[in-house]
Amino acid sequence: MTAAPAIPRTTISRIVKSLVLTMLLATGLTLSTATTRAQAPDVDISAALERFSRESLSQTRQAVTSIAESGAPQAQPLLSALLNNRLRFDPATKKVYYRSTGDKWFDAATGKTVAQVPEKLERVRINNRLRVQINQALGTLSLRAPDPKTRIAAAETIFKSKSADALANIDAAIKLERDDAVRSKFEQARAAIIVSREQSTPDERSKAIRTLGGRGDQAAIAALRSLPASADARSKEQAATAIKSIEERLALLAHAQNVWYGLSLGSVLLLAAIGLAITFGVMGVINMAHGEMVMLGAYTTFLVQEGFRALAPGMLDWSLPVALPLAFLVTALVGVAIERGIIRFLYGRPLETLLATWGVSLILQQAIRTMFGPTNQEVSAPSYMSGAFDFMGLSITYGRLWIIVFTLLLFFALLLSIRFTRLGLYMRAVTQNRRMAAAMGIRTPWIDAMTFGLGSGLAGLAGVALSQIDNVSPNLGQNYIIDSFMVVVFGGVGNLWGTLVSAMTLGIANKFLEPFAGAVLAKILILVLLILFIQKRPRGLFALRGRAVEA
Repeated sequence: MTAAPAIPRTTISRIVKSLVLTMLLATGLTLSTATTRAQAPDVDISAALERFSRESLSQTRQAVTSIAESGAPQAQPLLSALLNNRLRFDPATKKVYYRSTGDKWFDAATGKTVAQVPEKLERVRINNRLRVQINQALGTLSLRAPDPKTRIAAAETIFKSKSADALANIDAAIKLERDDAVRSKFEQARAAIIVSREQSTPDERSKAIRTLGGRGDQAAIAALRSLPASADARSKEQAATAIKSIEERLALLAHAQNVWYGLSLGSVLLLAAIGLAITFGVMGVINMAHGEMVMLGAYTTFLVQEGFRALAPGMLDWSLPVALPLAFLVTALVGVAIERGIIRFLYGRPLETLLATWGVSLILQQAIRTMFGPTNQEVSAPSYMSGAFDFMGLSITYGRLWIIVFTLLLFFALLLSIRFTRLGLYMRAVTQNRRMAAAMGIRTPWIDAMTFGLGSGLAGLAGVALSQIDNVSPNLGQNYIIDSFMVVVFGGVGNLWGTLVSAMTLGIANKFLEPFAGAVLAKILILVLLILFIQKRPRGLFALRGRAVEA
């Protein structure tokens, strides 16, 4: 076998040099092309702009189509200006200008600002048909926006319009989209177009129906019902099945949403009633001024927030945590003052106690009206309690969620304090047998004062929470006093677990009755049912055990 001749080193060197030179030339050509593209002039839309000056709706319609398809950077603000009657043209020069929302003028051909525009400009007129076309064009342009929220909004616009003209653009957008959530919205918009289009094939419709069924809301039902009458029987059957499935899911979600609203209302009722359950259970006092303790807590929150606005506006979100201990302290001191100054002289006289506390409530209301006026006071929600989020189809507001969490934390903290502290032990002893507790050396008058102060302080904490969801006014407490007594009586006087179950039960029952009977009649029905229940179980759901209680 003959050996292959060796390649001289000079030849190899020449080959390498040639390859390097070729790569450099190719790189330079690529860079030159990229630079040329980067420096390319803006898209020329002058021919389309010239149509605006012809004062013809058909010409304007063609101009809108050309501008939307041009990809010019100024296309979106230009069409927005046209939609909002801010597009003008010069009859003499045929140049077109548009005005931004900030009163700056721009040259429509270049998109650059113009220092001065001609005096005699005429408005480009549009009609309702053109407005629909412009909205569709803007939606298509927004499909390429850098902000995902803008792209989702554009997809929703196309979903509602079901315009077949946007099908090509939505297909291109689906191929380019990298965000799964946005792509899902694009696919739903495409499915709405496919379902409503006459030219769609049965297979296309079948896939689109499955996509809309997965969306599962009222908008999807509306899109499925846009199926043409000429559609094949299989598509109609699939659409009907999908609509039925969505309606069943929405009905289930509506029940779940009512349960959530009921729990939310129940947490508010529990907050308002938990302090009353303690004072009523330990002392047997019908405190008609309990609602005014809630009101004082709300006004304490208002004053704390006003202080933050004046001294540290950047720390306004901290006003609520600061207001909690202050509201408890203020209302607890007021409660102790009421017990030591009035109620302790009226033990054993329930009618006089009721009238006295009712008089105290009127005095407190009038005092607040004198100091703050009769109008509602503004208490803003901190940033962490604003907004809402979607959870498995349920709309959950952060404000209500935080109130439920706060209510449960407060309930279990109170439960532990009554179970494991000396004051809690004395309170339980006085509740079960006051005479025996006094015989064992417990200062029952002191326990009464501390219990009344604790119940009033808890009502003040309820006022802090209610200031985030209700009007802060002198009448705030009156809206909850009757409901609070209903919760305490239904659950069992002095029983905290009974108060929890009672509040949540009444809240959920109220929300399920409201859609059928209305808010007012629902409360009346609840009250009637409660009266019937008390006839059978006078001590409520969970009656306390003890000699004094059973006497």
